[in-house]
Amino acid sequence: MSEFVSICEVGPRDGLQIAKTRMTTDDKMAWILSLAAAGIPEIEVGSFVPPRVIPQLSDTAEIVSRSMATNPAWVVQALAPNLRGAQNAYNAGVHKISMPISVSEGHSKANLNRTPADSIAMMRDVMAWMKEQDRPVPVIVGASTAFGCSIDGVVTTKQAVALCKGLVDAGVEHIMLADTVGYAHPAQVREVVRAARSEIGPAVYGLHLHDTCGLGIANALAGLEEGIRAFDSCLAGLGGCPYAPGASGNVVTEDLVFMLESMGFTTGIDIPKLFEARAILHAGLPGEQLNGQLPKAGIPPTFRKAA
Repeated sequence: MSEFVSICEVGPRDGLQIAKTRMTTDDKMAWILSLAAAGIPEIEVGSFVPPRVIPQLSDTAEIVSRSMATNPAWVVQALAPNLRGAQNAYNAGVHKISMPISVSEGHSKANLNRTPADSIAMMRDVMAWMKEQDRPVPVIVGASTAFGCSIDGVVTTKQAVALCKGLVDAGVEHIMLADTVGYAHPAQVREVVRAARSEIGPAVYGLHLHDTCGLGIANALAGLEEGIRAFDSCLAGLGGCPYAPGASGNVVTEDLVFMLESMGFTTGIDIPKLFEARAILHAGLPGEQLNGQLPKAGIPPTFRKAA
């Protein structure tokens, strides 16, 4: 058996939050279930933010309820911006909660209306509350703008590591380094992953990558070489943060899975079924541009799925 790499599909959350049109709840569910049918092990189905903030995700509670009603073999994840959002996600029954905490002050204030230090203090409250619950669920913190910020500019490795250290001190056990605006390059990914793991060990377990500068796949490869075995990605490369000017879509799920499986890693994901999910996405969001190199080229005859 080849080594397993876990993919979390964030399209139904990150991919839709800046979409020009709203996908209906029924169309979202059809898309989510097609992603699960393709073998994606984890799906971030929405975000528990106020509907006025991101109206495209105002049906997240219903999406979670309908997802859980399918008795999923896959992990249902949702994003929460604060303690109240985490409580709402927990009460909805999700398997995992993701929470964004920015490294850069400019993005933190724009996205969350608080400083990074305030966010660390908030996470201390979230983790203390979670420990009191009968059914504790994993809380995954995305260290946003860990590689650069379109508001503040350069984000140093020291800043990224300091935030990660503060999160661990607050009780956080799972951190994904996030290239929110897609400015990272492979050497930087290696440096930040290496430095963060040197400071806090395996608590840094994954990467959330965007493809703004066309280096998403190259950055994923750099992460692999540093031992990362968990990635966020988005079908058709949709997505972007509404509070990070200039940010574009996530690393493309289809392309990432193709690279991993071609290299001999196991993902459990069926690429032809990803193409079927892509068609369902297009039907639900016909006005959105769908990205990805593999869907354009088709699966090469030389491709052999990892076993």
